Amino acid sequence: MKLGKITLDKQNIFLLLLIIMVAAGKLIPFRDNYNQYFNLSGFIDWGIAAIFLLYGLKLNIKEIVKDISNWKLHLLVQCGTFILFPLLVFLFYGFAKDTAYYTTWLSLFFLACLPSTVSSSVVMVSIAKGNVTSAIFNASISGIIGIIMTPLLMSFFIQPGQENMDNSEIIHQLLLKVLLPIILGLLLNPLLKNWVTRYSKIIAEFDKMIILLIIYESFSEAFSQNVFASASPVIFIIIAVSVITLFFSVYEILKLISKKLHFKREDIITTTFCGSKKSLVHGSLFVMVLGIAEDEKVLFLLPVMIYHSFQLFYVSWLANKIEKKTQMTKI
Repeated sequence: MKLGKITLDKQNIFLLLLIIMVAAGKLIPFRDNYNQYFNLSGFIDWGIAAIFLLYGLKLNIKEIVKDISNWKLHLLVQCGTFILFPLLVFLFYGFAKDTAYYTTWLSLFFLACLPSTVSSSVVMVSIAKGNVTSAIFNASISGIIGIIMTPLLMSFFIQPGQENMDNSEIIHQLLLKVLLPIILGLLLNPLLKNWVTRYSKIIAEFDKMIILLIIYESFSEAFSQNVFASASPVIFIIIAVSVITLFFSVYEILKLISKKLHFKREDIITTTFCGSKKSLVHGSLFVMVLGIAEDEKVLFLLPVMIYHSFQLFYVSWLANKIEKKTQMTKI
């Protein structure tokens, strides 16, 4: 129980900081002339590369190899993350195409294409007494698959020449900021694994700091360019309702398929928890490297932020509920 309470408190603090960064973007936006004192964009670029380097350093290759045998669970989780999610959003493509709501739909599709979370998936599965080893495997492998799948899926709708978007530049950014740091991290893993374990709490705070700076920079730009003038309250309501509906749709479908496949209780928990999550970390980073137009970045971050907040609060509550139910059963 204690673990659940501590986790929820930390999540509340982080969500509060996200709101503060949005408010700071409005009240004290970062201006171009501030770069002579502190190059915020440059710092974020290096921060993105550092996050993926640390991600490579944190990967436990032995654990991943050991759990490969549970392939049905892994396949279902990854299919949920990279096929079911995008497919459910794509069903509404025909309604949004050539309308004023197309960018809103595309921002939801961006959310659907993202990989799963890492730390919160594992923590929630642990609280609910699910299969933690498989949770670690899927959380880790999802980020690696996402490096290929997220840009690939988005490439069908973000075309070169559109708002200064250039495929070669996108590939260059992905290689430089994402793929190469992960490969370097994997190579250095045997040497620096103990160091990463020792300073894991500080590393987690660094991840959050970069996300908060990305949010601040994006919202500063949005408020400076008056982006929200074109985003009516209806758009916010559509996004909020859509992301919550999307979460429950994926969660219930994965739960149904898990039961049809006769998964054990622990594996059902892992499948539904890991397969229904989306990563704010990857969302914040990919929005910076996929060539999304500057004046649209905030609109792409909104669904990710709303989904992130909802999944943390709801799944925290659900994990503790399942834990209580398990304890009552044992008594």
